[in-house]
Amino acid sequence: MPESSSAILPAETRESASETLRPRTGALTDIRVVDLSRVLAGPLCAQVLADHGADVIKVEPPTGDDTRSWGPPFVKDDHSAYFDGLNRNKRNISVDLRTEAGQQLLRTMLAEADVVIENFKAGTLAKWGLADDVLAGQFPQLVHCRITGYGVDGPLGGAPGYDAILQALSGLMSINGEPHGDAMRIGIPLVDIITGLNAVNGILMALHVRHKTGRGQLVDLALLDNAVSILHPHAGKWFATGVAPERTGVAHPTICPYETFTCADGPFFIGAGNDRQFRALVVALDASDLADDPRFVTNSDRMANAAQLRDILGGLVKAWQRESLAAQLRRAGVPSGSVNNVGEALSLPQVRHRKMVVECDGYRGLGVPVKLAESPGAVRFGPRDRGADTDSVLTELGLLEDDIERLRAIGALPE
Repeated sequence: MPESSSAILPAETRESASETLRPRTGALTDIRVVDLSRVLAGPLCAQVLADHGADVIKVEPPTGDDTRSWGPPFVKDDHSAYFDGLNRNKRNISVDLRTEAGQQLLRTMLAEADVVIENFKAGTLAKWGLADDVLAGQFPQLVHCRITGYGVDGPLGGAPGYDAILQALSGLMSINGEPHGDAMRIGIPLVDIITGLNAVNGILMALHVRHKTGRGQLVDLALLDNAVSILHPHAGKWFATGVAPERTGVAHPTICPYETFTCADGPFFIGAGNDRQFRALVVALDASDLADDPRFVTNSDRMANAAQLRDILGGLVKAWQRESLAAQLRRAGVPSGSVNNVGEALSLPQVRHRKMVVECDGYRGLGVPVKLAESPGAVRFGPRDRGADTDSVLTELGLLEDDIERLRAIGALPE
């Protein structure tokens, strides 16, 4: 791994580095966010807000966000690829919030903030004298976004939770995998991701209400709630029948054909979501008689005879090259596409055309998916070193150079 610069630089270097950061643009340039969170859901939420122009200040403890060490691969010292994927567009300061002086600094930051995002263990803020009622009383403008595994009360309130545990507990794992295989973890941290995105929604709703009332509020998110919330359509099936859904592998539980087939050069997914698309599919495959076969006329017919249809379509598809079949089905209006690996997906011309791969001063990452016509988001700079902007941020908050050096000397600002 290449050597990184020191996390704590001389004051003039830190200030000039912060000044060279590209200016904020986008829909949220009037919003300041204090990001106390770590790992995934909270940092992702803060990154989305930062991508759209919010002034996000990431506050890291002396040891840094846990994900800095989640590698390999590492982009550079204490910048794992995992960390860098969640922490761009944020200024970074390092404060030891276990100290009284660090806690006072936090209060100073909250007094100037619109939003605070945290995912501490339940009771941590209260231990620092910042319980929910204190936050609401001392900082009435503040939108407090709290992310926990299960909430702070109830039978599991306060228990720790990671994404995979919530995938298991919520039932998500039970519906993922082959029909006769084991339940499987979904290959991305889906619960954390959906929680982070819902946190964005909640914060924006709370800010909207603040325009009317002048007051912030608590935005309370639990990983369990968010995991359960995405059990569609399986929850609906259970509500309707009382029968727990079974795994269907790549096949859809209620649509047919909607699954992977094998072309001459690899796997290929076809999703004929209605009867018109099914007719177009079989015509494109030069098997138009299947559209009038009584076994396959309607989706209910096709679901009842799914195994037979799968065999027939598999025999037709195997003679095609994937790109040729994709072009043929696009012309026919049938949703379909090659089953790409991640590298192939990120190299797709359409992905590049939509600017979903970005490069900025040596940082490479995923683009901004929400594209606003008049106030677009942007990637302005990559993830910062721990503490890179400590002095400049604290100077903005009114601290003098002597104050900052004193805080460093007593350990509130880690070296």
